[in-house]
Amino acid sequence: MFLEPFFRGQRNGWIEVICGSMFSGKTEELIRRLKRANIARLKVQIFKPITDHRYDDQKVVSHDENFIHSIPIAHSKEILNQIDQEVNVVGIDEAQFFDEFLPEVCEELAKQGIRVIVAGLDMDYLGRPFGPMPTLLAISEYITKVHAICPHCGNLATHSYRLGQEAETVLLGEKDKYEPRCRTCYAMGNILDFHLK
Repeated sequence: MFLEPFFRGQRNGWIEVICGSMFSGKTEELIRRLKRANIARLKVQIFKPITDHRYDDQKVVSHDENFIHSIPIAHSKEILNQIDQEVNVVGIDEAQFFDEFLPEVCEELAKQGIRVIVAGLDMDYLGRPFGPMPTLLAISEYITKVHAICPHCGNLATHSYRLGQEAETVLLGEKDKYEPRCRTCYAMGNILDFHLK
């Protein structure tokens, strides 16, 4: 009761994380939430890593070609410099490609009363936690894990299987380089590829 006047009129911010494998609909869900915020006449800003130019340099684009305009940035702290004072909702796509300061930036935005919606791969192609995603999952209020369908068995896909032999962790690509797989088919690796040929 004593603290009530201090909190009255304060705008509460929070962090939402949408995660999953490739082709699971992460960006589609991010776009859906941001468009709903626009319908509600909230001020929205969207950011993506400047390195992700698979579909478009300026837009966040889902695999089914749904899109929303965004601001490409090289470093997560640039978000704080680009924020409009009237913004209510901030969307961030491909969070796994950002630097380790992204969770700190998201925390700062939430403390300012902004709803922050982050989408990204939770695991890399080796099945390891990817970039800043584990920290974002730990500090978020809401988590949505979306799933693709494994093309080999029809079960829920949780892993992004790399079809080639490239060793670098970050390798931009689409269905020519990756496919979603369930835990079992992912573990079968290229044995499964051999049997399908």
